[in-house]
Amino acid sequence: MPKPLNIVLLSYHNQNGGAGIACGRLAEALKKAGHQVSFLVQEKTGNDESIALNNSPFKKAMSWLRFILERLAYLPFEKNKAVRFLFNPGKFGQDLSQHPLIKQADIIHLHWVNFGMLSIQNIHQLLDTGKPIFWTLHDMWAFTGGCHHSGECLNFQASCGNCLEFIKNPSTDDLSHQLWQKKFNAFQQPNLHIITCSDWLKERAISSSILKNQTIQSIPNAIDTALFKPSNKDEAKKLLRLDPSKKYILFVAMRVNAPKKGFRYLEKALAGLDKSTTELIIVGNAQDLPELHLKAHVMGHISSPEKMIQIYQAADVFVTPSLEENLPNTIIESLACGTPCVGFNIGGIPEMIDHKVNGYVVEYLSASDLTAGLLWTLANAPESAAREKAESTYSDAIIAVKHVNYYTHVG
Repeated sequence: MPKPLNIVLLSYHNQNGGAGIACGRLAEALKKAGHQVSFLVQEKTGNDESIALNNSPFKKAMSWLRFILERLAYLPFEKNKAVRFLFNPGKFGQDLSQHPLIKQADIIHLHWVNFGMLSIQNIHQLLDTGKPIFWTLHDMWAFTGGCHHSGECLNFQASCGNCLEFIKNPSTDDLSHQLWQKKFNAFQQPNLHIITCSDWLKERAISSSILKNQTIQSIPNAIDTALFKPSNKDEAKKLLRLDPSKKYILFVAMRVNAPKKGFRYLEKALAGLDKSTTELIIVGNAQDLPELHLKAHVMGHISSPEKMIQIYQAADVFVTPSLEENLPNTIIESLACGTPCVGFNIGGIPEMIDHKVNGYVVEYLSASDLTAGLLWTLANAPESAAREKAESTYSDAIIAVKHVNYYTHVG
C-alpha cells in the first residue's frame, strides 16, 4: 500500500448540490483507504467531519459579502435574470494559502469553489505554494470566461469574448474575454492537475485554450455501494405506502420547474404510458406542477440518505431528462440501488447508462424516444445490470485507488 497521504479537499458545500455531495463521498472513500483527509467547506450543514471556514459571525458575514460582491460584479454585464447564477466572475474570495491545514497538506484538492469561496487570484495563490494542486471539475467554469456550461458555444477553445449567451453587450473584449485572460495567466502552472468526472468533460477541457497543456484525468464520482444497495422492491413500495402492483418512474430535481431539468419533455413522454399500471414519484420542490397523464406522488425535498435510498429501491426506473449534465450523482445512486436509468444522450450520461443494458439512452430532446426508453426499461427491468455497473465503475474503493494513483504519479 502507498504511504498514507495528507489530503485537503475544498468545496463550497459539504452536503448540498451534486459537487458538494461528490466531494464529501470522496473524502470518506479516501479515509477508508487509510489517508488523512481534511474537508474544508465554505458552508456547512449536518454533523459530518467537514470543517466550516465561516465558523464565526464575522466570517459568516464576510462570506455573505463576498457572495453579494460576486453578483454585483456581474450585474452590469448580465444579459438577463435567467443567467444570473449561471455565470461567475471569480473576482472575490479568500486567500487560503496560509491556512494551517493547507500548509501541512501533501495534496490540495479543489472541487466546486465559486460563489465567493475562491477567486481566480486565490486559486493562483494556492498554486504559488508549489504544492500539488488537483482540481475536480464538476462543470466548465475553470476553462471558460465565466459560464459553468457553454452549451453550443465553443469560444472557450480560443479566447472567449463575443459572449452571446451571458453578456448584455458582447464584444471581442467583453467581460468573458477579460476573465478568460485572467484564468489563462493564472492557471498555466505545472503543479495544476485536472480531474473531470466524465470523459465528455475531459474532451472539452483538453480542447480548451486554458487547460490544454495541463495533465487531465477522467475519474468519476464515488458511491458507497454498501449503503446504496438494492432491496425487495415490493417491500420498499409498501414502506412508502405505494402500490406494489404498480410500476413507478422516479424523477429527482431540487426544483422540478428549472428549465435545464427538462421536466417538460418528461411531461410529454408520460402521455404514452398506461396510467392504470404506471405512476410517477417526484422528489424535490414541485410547486406549480402541471396536470400530468400519470398519478404523481410528490415526496418534496428529501434530506435523509436512508429515505432517498428507500425511494430508489422502490422505483422501477429512474429518469433524468436534463438538458445539461456532467455526471449526475442521481444516476450513480439509482444504479447502486439496482434501479435502471433513462436519460438524454448528453454530457456524461451515455457513459453511465449502457444503452439497453442497464437502461436506455434517449435521442436528445425527443419526447417520443423518451417514451420508448421508459417503456423498454419498464418491460425489461435490467436491475442486476444496474447494480453491476455501480459496483464495477463507481464503488468508493475503486474511485479512491484511482485518485491516489493520480496523486502519486503526477504530484
